[in-house]
Amino acid sequence: MDSELQARVSAWIEQDVDPEAQAELRALLEAGDEAELSERFAGPLTFGTAGLRGVIGAGETRMNRAVVIRTSYGLGQALLARDAGYRERGVVIGYDGRRGSKVFAEDTAGVLAALGFTVRLSDKVCPTPLLAYAVTHFEAAAGVMVTASHNPPEYNGYKVYAHNGAQIVPPWDGEIAGQIEQAPAAKDVARLSLAEASEQGKLETFGEALDELYLADVLALASGEPPAGRGELSLVYTPMHGVGLHLLDLALKRGGYTNLHVVAEQAEPDGEFPTLRFPNPEEPGALDLAKALAEQHSADLILANDPDADRLACVVRAASGELVPLTGNEIGVLLGSYLIQRDPAPADRPRLTLASIVSSPQLGTYAAAHGVEYAETLTGFKWIANDALTALAERNALFVFGYEEAIGFTVGEVVRDKDGIGAALILCELVATLKQEGKTLLDRLEELHRETGCYVSSQRSTVFPGQEGSETMAKIMESLRQDPPSELAGIAVAAFRDYQVGLRTPAGGAPEPLTLPKSNVLVWELEGGDRIIARPSGTEPKIKFYFDVREPVAADEALEAARTRAEERMGRLQEAFVALAQG
Repeated sequence: MDSELQARVSAWIEQDVDPEAQAELRALLEAGDEAELSERFAGPLTFGTAGLRGVIGAGETRMNRAVVIRTSYGLGQALLARDAGYRERGVVIGYDGRRGSKVFAEDTAGVLAALGFTVRLSDKVCPTPLLAYAVTHFEAAAGVMVTASHNPPEYNGYKVYAHNGAQIVPPWDGEIAGQIEQAPAAKDVARLSLAEASEQGKLETFGEALDELYLADVLALASGEPPAGRGELSLVYTPMHGVGLHLLDLALKRGGYTNLHVVAEQAEPDGEFPTLRFPNPEEPGALDLAKALAEQHSADLILANDPDADRLACVVRAASGELVPLTGNEIGVLLGSYLIQRDPAPADRPRLTLASIVSSPQLGTYAAAHGVEYAETLTGFKWIANDALTALAERNALFVFGYEEAIGFTVGEVVRDKDGIGAALILCELVATLKQEGKTLLDRLEELHRETGCYVSSQRSTVFPGQEGSETMAKIMESLRQDPPSELAGIAVAAFRDYQVGLRTPAGGAPEPLTLPKSNVLVWELEGGDRIIARPSGTEPKIKFYFDVREPVAADEALEAARTRAEERMGRLQEAFVALAQG
């Protein structure tokens, strides 16, 4: 085994605080597993604008107590460098039901309390939107949510919120990362036990009282005249072994949606996710148990949260009786258009909707036709929330709705992040309203496609695990950046956007600056309004390609005819672009 690697591993073992992690690394050393150790010591787990996310295990590139302790120290030092008064404002900490989440949250609390911060720790597992809500409610300096959202069971993560209740954006990430680099070894970072922190007045807990405040504000998002038939709406729900059931159940029942059936096998938090390999409601087969329960109860709608309840998926029953899953883009345009239609424009405030650049442009088309501002942000809900707050501060804008195609939605200004619970309440309201009119969500989608044009969106992604995978993704993006195509599948490229350099270059024209922050995202605008986007995932080892096609619908033609034309063109674009990307 390489002597330098062996020395690094031995030093890490010496500096760790977790006997189990130390034993794990010693066993790998004794087995001479150089490949595995090289992977675990390929460099520190990167702290970015999503915080940390990685596979649970011992070593510097894994999620473990040593990494969390040093990260918490770095966070505390970064906060103090900005404002020593942040100690009194404190930090709120929540955690989900994944393996290690509670221990990681308690270590975070101990480190920050030792640095003099007032710490508020959830007294039980909690959804991510509740933690985001807690930041603004307590007027905290920051928040930490220990979760890996919808990642596979072997992952966990560490998400950081700024004092405004939104996830951090640059330069926060760089400041925290810089402080982590200077942090002492984990064993040398001072920590208080929870008992010590409590005795010193540095630790409080939050729980049921905050739940009630959150629920009251979420329920206030509902219509002042809720649909009369909401109690008859038959609903099936799964939290996917996550933490959403308690609050979603209360929100729906208090909102009058009392006919709720929960998937029993997935009702309780379980970090092993025994019925799922990928606890993501968008994954094939993930909703099979929910569909079976829906058939048993003739349900109108299936609702599914991911394990930390910040995302929302749904399956609707068509008039034919078939259960049809909706995409994030379809849910986004349904919710956004409903809220625009439901709530009249105030006399003195512009209304604003936001979506990430990889989301379908359809909501923007609808919003423009109804006098509502629409803007795109970089991928990641942190940008949606922060851009909404900027618009609120600078122009007194009324933030109506924001979404990203990866089934992330937020309604109004209650939670400054994705909220799968608040979004579920409004979606049920829409379904119940349509049912009174003899319509389904699918009927409403057809109406929207006829108004805006038929939009079809799809995504292709390829996983590239490990350090070698990261290098491969970088090469693919650089190749596309350096030699962008002028046409794809016979369709001319009207303009090429490179957010890394901040330029949009029209075909045959001079480059012009882009207004969004720099990011590793490439966009091809095609003649006729179609679009292709390429970007590496910020949370998973994969590269993603997004395709959007818009096809006009004639007044006298069946929607399916326009959809068929759009999907045929989509297939040609996918084939041409994936072949180009693969070289």
